[in-house]
Amino acid sequence: MNSPLSPAAVTSPIPARLVQLRAAMQTAGLDAYIIPSADPHLSEYLPGHWQGREHFSGFTGSVGTLIVTADFAGLWVDSRYWSQAEQELAPTGIQMMKIASAAATLHIDWLAATMQAGQTVGVDGAVLGLATARLLEQALQANGTRLDTSKDLLQEIWPDRPALPQAAIFEHLAPYAVVSRQDKLALVREQMRAKAAEWHFVSTVDDIAWTFNLRGSDVSYNPVFVGHALISQDSAALFVSNGKVPAALVEILAKDGVYIADYAKASGALAALPAGSSLLIDPRRITFGFRQSVPASVKVIEAINPSVFAKSRKTPQEAQFVREAMEQDGAALCDFFSWLEASLGKERITELTIDEQITAARARQPHFVSASFGTIAGFNGNGAMPHYRALPESHAVIEGNGLLLIDSGGQYLNGTTDITRVVPVGIVSAEQKRDFTLVLKGMINLSRAQFPRGTLSPMLDSLARAPIWAEGINYGHGTGHGVGYFLNVHEGPQSISGAMPEPHTAMEAGMITSNEPGIYRPGKWGVRIENLMLNITGHQGEFGEYLKFETMTLCPIDTRCIDLSLMRDDEIDWLNAYHATVLQRLSPRVSDAAKAWLEQRTQAISQ
Repeated sequence: MNSPLSPAAVTSPIPARLVQLRAAMQTAGLDAYIIPSADPHLSEYLPGHWQGREHFSGFTGSVGTLIVTADFAGLWVDSRYWSQAEQELAPTGIQMMKIASAAATLHIDWLAATMQAGQTVGVDGAVLGLATARLLEQALQANGTRLDTSKDLLQEIWPDRPALPQAAIFEHLAPYAVVSRQDKLALVREQMRAKAAEWHFVSTVDDIAWTFNLRGSDVSYNPVFVGHALISQDSAALFVSNGKVPAALVEILAKDGVYIADYAKASGALAALPAGSSLLIDPRRITFGFRQSVPASVKVIEAINPSVFAKSRKTPQEAQFVREAMEQDGAALCDFFSWLEASLGKERITELTIDEQITAARARQPHFVSASFGTIAGFNGNGAMPHYRALPESHAVIEGNGLLLIDSGGQYLNGTTDITRVVPVGIVSAEQKRDFTLVLKGMINLSRAQFPRGTLSPMLDSLARAPIWAEGINYGHGTGHGVGYFLNVHEGPQSISGAMPEPHTAMEAGMITSNEPGIYRPGKWGVRIENLMLNITGHQGEFGEYLKFETMTLCPIDTRCIDLSLMRDDEIDWLNAYHATVLQRLSPRVSDAAKAWLEQRTQAISQ
């Protein structure tokens, strides 16, 4: 195994960059500066232009907040990233600040406790979420600290800062675009009228892509584009960089009352709203800078974007297309895993090879567009880092004994996939089998759930954790996230987790959510098993309407890792039934070695 580079072996550019940042802070009169993991759209995955936190910290994880003062630099990260941050921050002088729970605002508490009256904290308001800005303002005002959101210091000291993405925008077309652009805009406008809003401003890129049936490639792995939208009752302005929309598509959009405007003019359009008019915004999905652009004479109505809830509920036709995508994805995985088992011990395979081979297998399937996120292939200790990423200079060779965790997914025109499987390499220990089986029991427990319609999604979290908790074990990430329809692999509002990120987390029919409990032994191994599930109608009776889950993901779960003595008969029955479905659905799509592998890995088990 290649171990990560030791701090002594690394010459990091980060200390020099922090010197430049501190000089810029002094010139601007700032005592602390915040660099969040955010862009003007509050995206999860950021185009290079807004990856300032990575540039100035060296930390490559997707979530984290960097704070720099004259004599301190700290990066706040949750437990998913502790091992990764420890390695990547070691040569930088930046201190890792652990977030032990879902309290993502601990950096605000630190600022409130550390800053003195009369000092100034700076942050670029263009990338600061409105809800976060309000918490920050409140905390700093309590001790007399000033908040300055007017300065983007990075622009001054980042000479090779990437430009804004310029990839072309394209239509998501029928038959896969089941609901027309006109119908989606009508739905949004109906919700605007219900809230007495004449205008609606949208910045989140997945909401815009869904509403206008448009897609792009500005953000890695997610088929979206950078833009803003201002919707009225009779027209809509789409703010994107010049040249991104082909001329023919400009004409098509105009027929639907959608007009293209310059990306840089979105703020000015808000500032020009008529006095006395009303504007709907989502405080969780708009930045502080855009909120400041709205004139005081405009009535602001704060509520969740209508598109958030609408796109989370897939139509029956969309669900059927996703089932087709799952078959395509499952067939690709059969090709991949049959190759992996046949090649282990015969050729050099690394974690990087896993990514190359699994992506190539998916690319051979119809309607494939891209991976839906960076493949996580972690062998033994690397698998204990939930968001591990193999790099050319730091990765493991798949050899010897242990567990290989593979978390991957694909973007298809007819759906988005996300799956995690763990496979044995060589000899698997009794302790590893025990952890695998506990995770499997938790996954099965949630898969079989039935619950009243409208149940808040966080309430389901304990179902997956119960068999793991029973052994005094826990995991630090959420159990499930929503998944888009040829859109973001992480989608709200529902989230099966210990925290409640939204007030609108009620489970409704048509939602697709992941089911991915895990156990992680730092430095040893990690286990996570993940399927995607669709909310469908369950029992109907005197106690109301119930929902249950349809497991959509189609790929064998490796029974060689199971400790059968820990499995109940009903759990074995569920797994055998799942494998029978996988075999029946995938057999027509695979042949030769892949089919032989599929038949072997779906054989029924018993105690």
